[in-house]
Amino acid sequence: MNPANQTNTEQPNPLPELTSNYPVSPEQIARFQRDGHILLRGVATQDEIAAYRPLILAARDKYGAETTPLAQRDTYGKAFLKGMNLWTKDEGAKEFVLARRFAKIAADLMGVNGVRVYHDQALLKEVGGGLTPWHQDQHYWPLATDNTITMWMPLVDVAPEMGAMHFASGSHRNGCLGELPISDESQAKFEQFIAQRGYPKVPGNAMAAGDATFHYGWTLHGAPGNCSHRNREVMTIIWFADGTRVGPLDNANRLRDRDRWMPRLNPGDLAASELNPLAYQR
Repeated sequence: MNPANQTNTEQPNPLPELTSNYPVSPEQIARFQRDGHILLRGVATQDEIAAYRPLILAARDKYGAETTPLAQRDTYGKAFLKGMNLWTKDEGAKEFVLARRFAKIAADLMGVNGVRVYHDQALLKEVGGGLTPWHQDQHYWPLATDNTITMWMPLVDVAPEMGAMHFASGSHRNGCLGELPISDESQAKFEQFIAQRGYPKVPGNAMAAGDATFHYGWTLHGAPGNCSHRNREVMTIIWFADGTRVGPLDNANRLRDRDRWMPRLNPGDLAASELNPLAYQR
């Protein structure tokens, strides 16, 4: 038979399954709950990152393209380019974001029985991109719990000069430290607050693709600008404890987040919309 007339029945290689357990020790859990952040090495393998990276980047380019030149953006816009909730738009991103392995780590670190996805973000800090000011993620989230957590996983090796994450250890323990979105004002006020409270500042570490940091929603964190010659490519996933209820819609960002990530829910409702799937349960 002429090979040109044969039907190609080969299927594309399946994506690696991210279902295996990543062991988190009691000491690591205690350190995370004390400091509000932790770096875990090798959460995803090099082969896994190689399979998922091009899919995530393609989805970010398709659904999160930014056309405003870097020099014309404000501080927030210079910090990173983003593509959000890619799991709802792309099958490859969905397998990554709903991965059991990552969600179990989140549940283990927080000491909860199950976690739901809040949303994902693919973050690209361009060459020459600016600093990410000090901020608390949970300023944006209308969730009536302190059990919220973000995984920040680079898709390429990240050196400190590319904009590796830094943290203020222990800053999560007092909850909301000021209603400040990511801005020049949050950088200045939280820098002063860190000095006044004596929170230790942990600088960004070099990370390999597939390493990951995890931090509570109230943990102060930020990142320097990208002074390297390569874009910093990162995928993030945010979870909250299953059983959480919608919290007050007491600032414009929380109102917008409710409309975007928990549509049609009101304060006091279970935070369990169709956009908040249960990613892990014991």
